[in-house]
Amino acid sequence: MRDLFSLTDEQRRMRDLVRTLARARIAPRAAEVDETEAYPADQLRLLGEQGLMGLYIPEAFGGSEMGALAFCLAVEEIAWACASTGVLYLVQYAGGFPIVAAGTEAQKRHYLPRLASGEITAAFSVSEPGAGSDVASLSTTAVRRGDRYLLNGTKMWVTNGSHAGVLTLFATVDRGRGKHGVTAFLVEPGFPGFAVGKLERKLGIRGSPTVAIHLTDCEVPVENRLGAEGEGFRLALRALDGSRPAVGAQAVGIAQAALDAAVAYAKTRQQFGQAIAAFQGVQFMLADMAMHVHGARLMVHHAAALLDQGAPRGALEASLAKCFAADAAMKVATDAVQVFGGYGYTREYPVERFMRDAKVTQIYEGTNQIQRVVVARELLRA
Repeated sequence: MRDLFSLTDEQRRMRDLVRTLARARIAPRAAEVDETEAYPADQLRLLGEQGLMGLYIPEAFGGSEMGALAFCLAVEEIAWACASTGVLYLVQYAGGFPIVAAGTEAQKRHYLPRLASGEITAAFSVSEPGAGSDVASLSTTAVRRGDRYLLNGTKMWVTNGSHAGVLTLFATVDRGRGKHGVTAFLVEPGFPGFAVGKLERKLGIRGSPTVAIHLTDCEVPVENRLGAEGEGFRLALRALDGSRPAVGAQAVGIAQAALDAAVAYAKTRQQFGQAIAAFQGVQFMLADMAMHVHGARLMVHHAAALLDQGAPRGALEASLAKCFAADAAMKVATDAVQVFGGYGYTREYPVERFMRDAKVTQIYEGTNQIQRVVVARELLRA
């Protein structure tokens, strides 16, 4: 039932490999990762050893160049097993794709092979204390001084920011120019003036570190500017259009895990002399959950396939998929808790973790309210 979209043999083999690894090696540690807020470095290393960290990276730079749909298939399977590992995996696209899209040959050769192998991981840093959904209002500044840019400011909500070997980070060269001043930089944690700040204590995806980054006259070589000055806003939107289906895939993985758990529990939990799955009220809940999961998966696959084809309307389809899948995951996970009853509210079973993990998919990569703004804008523009 989960092969709902026409996949190539190569895509299916890759998905099956990830599914096997995720269920055998990643899922057994998911509760521990959540409980201890432990960084799953061994799981990311495993994915790198299997050649799965470079699905979006061209073959010339060590990747397999399988595209957005293949990447979403992998994200879903990993998120089914562990949402924390899933978000750490998918942020590699957000942080690394801008290098694929706009990097110089030297930048690509320096970073992409190491990202593809899993030697280093990436992060994507746009948000600030006063700039979340409003990317154009960045206050982190970048001033050129000879062969260096000096970056000053504070970035927030940086997923993997404390472990990344390279951060695709956005600052402005001129606040007066609004979005036309936003510029992208490839920042390494060893650059002078770079410091990791507060580690957030989160509701869900607790094995995925989310940190602040403080830049104090942070010295970034000119050759680490990504694209030209003022091209960062467009590049950030392009990266988000690509990563939003992947967030949708993460949501689908969480929702599928919640549905699977609810179905299994409903068949074994006895009340009034029979399994609760025999009651129509429970059956209808499970049916609605399945419709949301399958519908969300199809939307994610459709958006990803359009990206692979280079089709127009990418922003519309990406936002539709991310928004619908995230809302679906939250509903399905919440209903799974309800199916489990009082047990679902305890940590004895995983559905409470699924509900906590699902919530963030409605918030990051652009809140679902922002996705609705994008959808409406694209519809009216068309």
